Amino acid sequence: MLANQPLDEVIEHLLEDATGTLTVVGPSETVITNLVEVGTAMDALPSVRLLAAESTLKDAIGDFLVASRVADLVADDVLSLRTVESTPGNDIVSSEEAVTTLVVAGESSAALSTDDDAFVSHADGFYDDAWNDADQFSLRTPPLSRVRSTLEEDLGPDVEADFDTILSSLETARGDGEGLDEVTISLVVAAKNRELLYDISKWGEDIGIASKATFSRTKTDLEDLGLLDTEKVPIDVGRPRLRLKFGNDELDDASASELASVVQSMLA
Repeated sequence: MLANQPLDEVIEHLLEDATGTLTVVGPSETVITNLVEVGTAMDALPSVRLLAAESTLKDAIGDFLVASRVADLVADDVLSLRTVESTPGNDIVSSEEAVTTLVVAGESSAALSTDDDAFVSHADGFYDDAWNDADQFSLRTPPLSRVRSTLEEDLGPDVEADFDTILSSLETARGDGEGLDEVTISLVVAAKNRELLYDISKWGEDIGIASKATFSRTKTDLEDLGLLDTEKVPIDVGRPRLRLKFGNDELDDASASELASVVQSMLA
């Protein structure tokens, strides 16, 4: 039994001790978030099957930071996602060796386990059947590693570095008052580096961040708030393209690490 420890340390211990596939059943949003954060930081991760309520999983991946890291773990074939209509009501981790219930009480957590052969065998079979009967979950967010690599390839290392710096300064990336969403972050980074709206929106659409229309709408919203401005750039054929820039001196003077807090204060 593990008791009176932070949740991330409890989860890390369970992952490090695992010798086979772990099935995490009915996890809360907090457990999902911590599992992804811990798993991303580990050099070697066991195979994990996440069997969650669809609404809970959608709430968790509403944060781009979580969703893009989930996508990396899925792409690495160490994490699988399925959904069920009803869950046990507890955060359960099942394997061939043990069945563990996670208990979260504020800042402290505990892992209560049993390795009784008969019970573990029954539970492992029960949750294996539940996994086989569950619905596949389609994750549309691109892996964070792909976001970074394509951003560097398409728009350059300075843009990628600024994007990464802003992400690292955020606790969540949801938008709607809870951090900045991925489209806003992309546009802010593009404005800092005076990139074309066409280039950043094409990149975002190509890798699955959002459509060009979403980028355009968000750009207009940020313009209306005075955060962004544009200037026309003539091209040989067709309408001029728009170069993004900041519409506020405070943003011009901010470093990449300060941009998120400045933008959020202006959006509040």
